[in-house]
Amino acid sequence: MTAPARLPDVIDTAPAFTADDVSTLNARFARHSAADMLAELLAGELQGRVAVVSSFGAESAVLLDLVASIDRSIPLIFINTQKMFGETLAYRDSLAEQLGFTDLRVYRPDPYEIARRDDKSLRWAYDPDGCCDLRKVEPLRRALAGFDAWISGRKGFQAGRAALPRFELDEGRLKINPLADWDKPTIDAHFTARELPRHPLEAAGYPSIGCQPCTSQVQPGEDPRAGRWRHWDKTECGIHNQPAF
Repeated sequence: MTAPARLPDVIDTAPAFTADDVSTLNARFARHSAADMLAELLAGELQGRVAVVSSFGAESAVLLDLVASIDRSIPLIFINTQKMFGETLAYRDSLAEQLGFTDLRVYRPDPYEIARRDDKSLRWAYDPDGCCDLRKVEPLRRALAGFDAWISGRKGFQAGRAALPRFELDEGRLKINPLADWDKPTIDAHFTARELPRHPLEAAGYPSIGCQPCTSQVQPGEDPRAGRWRHWDKTECGIHNQPAF
């Protein structure tokens, strides 16, 4: 008896999400609170398919608190560029512990690429875009492999982020911005109501915190993000540009 012919293996290369999916999600959750939206998604169609990405910056605790209230086991990704403030690393450990996250994943730049492209560790001083690509964008690309969606802490009131939607498409991957419509008073009120710890550098004049060489103190009256890449025509590290990767 002849054995039946073996069917060829098929690999599905279609993107997990399309532009139509993003439009549908933006309409579907237009009237939901951020907490209700996350609760429905994390316990529903995105369960096991999504990670939350955090810089553990000045306002990061709000998003992380919302997520932890729903699912503390969700993968929490942090990109250690190896140019971070020591205060940020300490804040990361204490905040993740306080909120009860059980799957903190730390990614670093490829040491071979660092040796090849930034052997003197000074690329930030003459090519900040290239430095961000090497130390942030590429590690995040590796970190998100295997996920269909990721959660970002961006807010629409931040400079250059007006009209930020709750859902975006990022090369077939869904990017979720739960705090897109939150303003600064709402952020501060959540810190107070939930008794969340502030980043230790915020009180020292750093309302927006990135890598140490490219972050400076902000003076009264300046935009909160004025201290990021000061004197450069640059407002984003690259992971939130479109396309992000």
